[in-house]
Amino acid sequence: MYSKTKEGQRLQDSLSRNSDWKKWGTYVGDREWGTVREDYSENGDPWSYFTHDQARSRAYRWSEDAIGGFCNRHQNICLGVAFWNGVDPIIKERYFGLTGPEGNHGEDVKEHYFYIDNLPTHSYAKMLYKYPMNEFPYEQLVQVNRQRSREEQEFELEDTGIFDNDEYFDCFIEYAKADQEDILCKVTVYNRSSDKSAPITVLPHLWFRNTWAWGYHSEKGTIEKLKDNTLLADEKHIGKRYYAVQDDSGAPIEYLFTENDTNHQKLFNWPNSSPYVKDGINNAVVKGWMDCVNPEHKGTKAAAKCHKVLKPGESFTVKIRFSDAANSQPFLDFDKIFKDRLEEADEFYESIHQNKLMEMDVKNIQRQALAGLLWTKQYYHFGVDMWKKGDPSHPRKVPVKRLTHWGHFYSNDVISMPDKFEFPFLCTWDLGIQMIPMMLIDLEWTKRQLILITREWYTHSNGQYAAYEWDFSDTNPPVHAWAALEVYQFILKTTGVKDIEFLEEIFHKSLLNFTWWVNKKDISGNNLFEGGFLGLDNIGVFDRSAKLPDGQRLLQADGTSWMAFYSANMLKISLILARERQSYEAIATKFLEHYISIAKSITSKSGGLWSAEDGFFFDSIVGGNNCNSRKIKLYTFVGLIPLYATEILDEETLNALPKFKDRLDWFVKYRPNLVANVASFTALGENNSRLLALVDKHKLEQILKKMVDCDWFLSDNGLRSLSKSHANEPYNFGCGTNTVSYNPGESTSGMFGGNSNWTGPCWIPVNYIMIQSLRTFYQYYGNSFQIEYPSGSGKLSNLNEIANDLSQRIIGIFKLDKESNKRKCTAKHSVYQKDHWKNYILFNEYFHGDNGQGLGASHQTGWTALVAKLIQELN
Repeated sequence: MYSKTKEGQRLQDSLSRNSDWKKWGTYVGDREWGTVREDYSENGDPWSYFTHDQARSRAYRWSEDAIGGFCNRHQNICLGVAFWNGVDPIIKERYFGLTGPEGNHGEDVKEHYFYIDNLPTHSYAKMLYKYPMNEFPYEQLVQVNRQRSREEQEFELEDTGIFDNDEYFDCFIEYAKADQEDILCKVTVYNRSSDKSAPITVLPHLWFRNTWAWGYHSEKGTIEKLKDNTLLADEKHIGKRYYAVQDDSGAPIEYLFTENDTNHQKLFNWPNSSPYVKDGINNAVVKGWMDCVNPEHKGTKAAAKCHKVLKPGESFTVKIRFSDAANSQPFLDFDKIFKDRLEEADEFYESIHQNKLMEMDVKNIQRQALAGLLWTKQYYHFGVDMWKKGDPSHPRKVPVKRLTHWGHFYSNDVISMPDKFEFPFLCTWDLGIQMIPMMLIDLEWTKRQLILITREWYTHSNGQYAAYEWDFSDTNPPVHAWAALEVYQFILKTTGVKDIEFLEEIFHKSLLNFTWWVNKKDISGNNLFEGGFLGLDNIGVFDRSAKLPDGQRLLQADGTSWMAFYSANMLKISLILARERQSYEAIATKFLEHYISIAKSITSKSGGLWSAEDGFFFDSIVGGNNCNSRKIKLYTFVGLIPLYATEILDEETLNALPKFKDRLDWFVKYRPNLVANVASFTALGENNSRLLALVDKHKLEQILKKMVDCDWFLSDNGLRSLSKSHANEPYNFGCGTNTVSYNPGESTSGMFGGNSNWTGPCWIPVNYIMIQSLRTFYQYYGNSFQIEYPSGSGKLSNLNEIANDLSQRIIGIFKLDKESNKRKCTAKHSVYQKDHWKNYILFNEYFHGDNGQGLGASHQTGWTALVAKLIQELN
């Protein structure tokens, strides 16, 4: 299943349970403060209840955060690195960012860091944090952004001028495993100034997650200094472990000890039971308060203090070893282990790149995208029932309105996150999409993640999948079955193995979820679905998760199309299973019938969502009695999603399943009025295939004409989420709704907190699925179907050629342009054009619809890592 590389062998050993290489990894979150799970307020305001300023002094309830953190899969103990430049009011122990109310475009990290490298077993990992030499402008970042309107750009860290003279440190944090339990960490700090010497204090941290302060037990692990100046950490789950630090100054290492306990005196004016609390190390380093750290050299939190004044261009290296065995010479083989693991990382990624002639810059994009995807794996701990009740030592004062009906939810797992700072929590549809690039590097973990979300402690008993931490009951697009099918087909293509057991397990859980959709999101039973949010945030004229007045309902073109997409995927899965287990042949017909019914409804001339006049699909509002239908004629990606619901029925499969084929032929013969709406269902295409599609050839041409028009959806950076035609023709539905106009950059709407913008920018996940859909259409039509691409160019292209070009446009967002020597995603930021910047890539949440600038969450490598999959498909 895995490549014949050293990392491939480790993955194979992990798969066969001969080893546990994934027990330890880069699983520590980037932000725990300001999250819903840490919110025990009376008014449900997580941002003000647990702030960044409190985080250094207050113990977390559920999990930990750090810069470049490393921990075991249950986060009993953590490694991380803090820094101090000698002038900041606090040590840099965690990233700083704005909360939703503080940012003029929602939550926003205000730091510069890059995930450079990582292996699936985390046997090697590397990241970079850029730390200013001068005082960090915490207050300025808050005040300026707070004063700015939504129409103005965000005020970024580089806008303060703090990087203008290159007066900053490049802080590289690297990990390498000598074996499954022997972890090495190397911190290398460079002074990037050309003329300024500056002090730097590196503070490698070791601490236990606080599990003892909540009233269930009082058992703590212990960290204490041994005679040989190493530390011994002992805890019942991980046993004895040894921690040693060395720096290249040659000076003896000084250790500081405290407890990972809340400083109640500072925060709440309650007496502390011990003078040694969570912020003790910070106070000792910054303020010189040595009475805040334990002179007996023991505690539950410790840090090594390594200090040096760096001359311009000079570097400083700190080495850490954390192992289950004592070692009298822990750094003897240190450099060789790092050298070997880096070589193995190079070997592994060369096997992923496949094409040896691929440009180095493209290889770099793919490798950093996949590395970021691995860095955004996070230990996620959250028990809703416990959270709602509070703990024995911290009981809830008032009932909690949030996450109603999700008391069964309990997570104690490592999960793929969208972004470990701005979205450091479970997002189910994000996760499904994130597994598409993940399968390139770790099939075992990919499968386990998809199965995990279907487990009974995640999924509701009614079949609904949890959406995201702010509201598990919200509705995400149903992509789970599609992701599982993609993974199954990838395994089959690359290994020849039919992983029927995996596909069958996902199929059975998806049956429950599919039934929930049918029962809950098609209230009238007319096969036109509602859905609500569906992950597209502010794409409409109002909040689609909110109820409409006067009993009106929103029938959604995307919700209905997602269900057709779901039906097509479940049909395809059941046909695959039927070829192995005959009993699935009958259930395949169920999904065929669902698909046919949806196709008939969405394209119906009366009450459907297709506008023959406009050649496009639109949402529609209907009255409480399903009358007075009125279409919302807003040209958004919502009207393109019907193209997703496209699947090929190949001749070989139909011949192998005669009962299903008989049922299909029965529909054709006796229900022509139904199958007439399923495009090309009866006509044979390439290789005698049949096509399931919501659009016939004429409708497809009408939609594509708009989709590939540069004045509509097509941009140099992929497909826009809203047609550019609305720049000159804003849309207003009336009835007090928002006016929607083309906005290619940051959102000017406060809907959903302003964190997302679907009114113009390019989003890679929806582009990716569209590219796959175009390839499916091409499988059926071949070269017989060609359109002018781009519209008005006079050049005809088939659908596969269009899919390839869209892929290249998206990859082009990240590529270093040879003429300008810039990357589109960072071209607007002058700091990224400097040495030591331009080859480090951010994978943003979305991208400017006109110039490709990275926007939204800056480290949403989750689904933006799809660029790595697009690179793989073209090479």
